[in-house]
Formats: sequence, structure tokens, C-alpha cells
Amino acid sequence: MKAGTHEASRVTLPQASASLLKVFAAYSRGYARRHFHSFRILNSGLPPRDLNRPLVIFLNHASWWDPLVCLLLSREFFANRTSFAPIDGSMLERYGFFKHLGFFGVEQQSAIGALKFLRTARALLASSRNSMWVTPQGRFMDIRERPLRLQSGLGALAAQSAETMFLPLALEYTFWSEPRPEILVSFGEPIIPGSKKSGSAEEWTKRFSDALEDTQDELAARSCRRDSSEWLVLNRGASGVNAIYDAWRWLRARVNQKTFAREHRAEISR
Repeated sequence: MKAGTHEASRVTLPQASASLLKVFAAYSRGYARRHFHSFRILNSGLPPRDLNRPLVIFLNHASWWDPLVCLLLSREFFANRTSFAPIDGSMLERYGFFKHLGFFGVEQQSAIGALKFLRTARALLASSRNSMWVTPQGRFMDIRERPLRLQSGLGALAAQSAETMFLPLALEYTFWSEPRPEILVSFGEPIIPGSKKSGSAEEWTKRFSDALEDTQDELAARSCRRDSSEWLVLNRGASGVNAIYDAWRWLRARVNQKTFAREHRAEISR
């Protein structure tokens, strides 16, 4: 019996209800559409295809929207996998329905909690059909804060997970030219630890910090350019300001014999 399989038999694994996730994903897609102008991913920041190994996606913790964005990304790019995510144990008790969506509780700032996280993570990653989404910053942080300081749990996991792929993910919520903000995301270069002797937990934590920082910097630079050709739209919300103002803009376009574009800058929203 493989070590990971033996460990999984001793750990109570979190549950993810496929039917509940499907319903919640549909709700989340509509919810994001109502609150954001668009949800975009960089063409150069798409995740690798045909993954045949366990996967850990680690991301910056920009806002409380992050779990919703991760859910939509998992449905878009990793639909054939079961996704799991650690969450503060007290928050999981407060929002119990998360227990049915693949979340598992972690006791933060605790040696016992850290050990439980590693045991649960290793058991989940024993299957190549599973993925885990983590926010190793441990708290909400401004996307411009540098240098990044990740908690050591991710590095400790990498030191014990030779065949797992670790994939950085940058998230940003920003305003372009519409009243509603944009959701902008990009995956970075995948990292596979390989030999378990390839680095210590501290060395892996530093490497992951640098990789995530590079991914965030690239996303920020592309966001500033606002070049629509560099982005793939995953979800589009409403455009325009309000009915009265848009009606006036429509009338002005008709008078000037021009095509009315609801977006303020149609070249961004193509």
C-alpha cells in the first residue's frame, strides 16, 4: 500500500457535493455578473492542459471574493477534478455549508493545526484527481504589498510532495472604464518539487513567494495596458451607467449616425 493511501485511511477527508457545487457555481456566476463588468484571464496566463498529477493552486488573498473566483475557475479549467480548500476552523463552524463544498477547517497559529493541515493535504494529494486551493498569505493583503510573505505550511507541503504540481495564481479586482470593476486573473509557471531532497520547507516557501510575486507583477502590468487582445473573457456582466444616461448616449449616437456602444470604451470590452 502506498504511503499516501495509508495516510488517507487514517484521515477524515473533507467532502465535496457535486450537485451542491453545480448549483452554487451557477449562483456565483450570476452573482459575479451582477457585480462586475467582466471576468478576464490573461491569454498568456492560462493553466497547463492535460494534468496527470495532484495539483495545488496557491494565490494571493485580495478580498472576500477570492473563494467565488476560485470556484468559477475550477469549473472552467479543472472540471474533471475535485477541488478542496483549507479555511479557518472558526469560520467553517460559522458557515457550516462550506463543509459540503470541499472546505476543511484549519486551526491557525497552532502546531497541532499545522500538523493536521499537512496530514489532510497529503491524503487529498494522494489522488491525481484532486486539487487544493490555498491562500498562503493567511489574511487579506493589498495586491501591491511587497515583498510577499507566505506562511510556511505551503513550503512544508512541497518538501513532502514530490509529484505534486504547485501553480501560482494572481487575482486582481480593478476599475477600468466602466462603473463596475473587472476581475483579472493569471496563472504563473507550474512548479514540481521532484526529489524530496530538493529543498527545505523554508527554501520552498521562498521560491513560492517569488513565483507568486512575479505572477502578480505581470498581471498588474497587463492590467495597466488595458489591451483587450491580451485577455480571454470568462464571464461578462452589465455595461453602462444607468438607463437615463445610456438613453441619452444612444440618442446622441443616432443623431450623429454612429453605432451605439454601451461600454464607455468599446475597444476594452470586445
